[in-house]
Amino acid sequence: MLRLLGVLFTVLLAIATAIVVWPQFFHLEQTYPFAQLVSARGPVLAGFLIVAVLALLLLFARPLRGFAASVLIVALLGAGAIGAIGAVRGFGTSALPGKGEGSVRVLTWNTAGEAVSAEHIAQQILEQGADIVALPETTQAVGEQIALMLREQGHPMWVHHVQFRPDVQDGPQSWQTTVLVAPDLGEYSVIESSKDGTSNTGSVPSAVLMPIDGAGPTIVAVHAVAPRMEEMEQWRHDLQWIADQCPQGDFILAGDFNATIDHMAPLGMDGGDIGYCRDVASRTGNGMTGTWPSSLPPLAGAPIDHVMVSQNWTPSGSVVLDDAGGSDHRALVVQLEPAG
Repeated sequence: MLRLLGVLFTVLLAIATAIVVWPQFFHLEQTYPFAQLVSARGPVLAGFLIVAVLALLLLFARPLRGFAASVLIVALLGAGAIGAIGAVRGFGTSALPGKGEGSVRVLTWNTAGEAVSAEHIAQQILEQGADIVALPETTQAVGEQIALMLREQGHPMWVHHVQFRPDVQDGPQSWQTTVLVAPDLGEYSVIESSKDGTSNTGSVPSAVLMPIDGAGPTIVAVHAVAPRMEEMEQWRHDLQWIADQCPQGDFILAGDFNATIDHMAPLGMDGGDIGYCRDVASRTGNGMTGTWPSSLPPLAGAPIDHVMVSQNWTPSGSVVLDDAGGSDHRALVVQLEPAG
């Protein structure tokens, strides 16, 4: 009987390991609680290693050696698989290449409202030489303060803004998203459906910016709702909406997706991770570097803030900034080169 229970436990452990490591195979990557588990591969890897150590200790108990050996093999396979995924996506890089002619740098940072000062955001924009800045949960007033500071430093940027329920005084700052764009990229305008919410993410706003003269990329500042148990349906709707914002053409998406590229598995088209857009961080060595929560080490967090680009752009580098400035998110900065 004990042997039978041991075999049953090992089989269940193997199935659970397969689901946790690659829920996409079972079409569970957007299903609670697997969506939450796959978002933090670092802690899951640590959990497999702890199980492996415990199984290794059980090998010293003669009656349990067969059971312990089976558990050890499953745990090591799970840890090895996550390690291999991490090796492909990257455990972190710390520097960007030098900017060349035509290079564009994009910074995205969920600032958690007023948790990060305008001065600190402006300083990071200057230090990183950002040309496009997506700031979920940043108010228009703060965006304008940042622009004034940047102008004084010889780095002017246009401010664009979307707000849900502007009629509500002192509404949540998560109802606002601010975008800054360098004049060198041309003049942009937020499309009307973003402003009035007729086509947007559901609970927190995203912003779609179109170039007024028709030249240059469409810029989408993304903010999807978090995948809490009661918000799973809205979260899936938001991810589908984001995927629809990257058809074939010239697009740059940046912001708080509240999703890793694992969650986007059913939404990619023609080699893209979401729509036709490709994730920059996982193609430049930062795919496993967590941007949330900033209270945890980067490899223990979830990489849920992204810059996604169409094939008009070639990713050349990325970095996750260590200093979160008081936000629960770290900023992600990427460098793009015109394709071809």
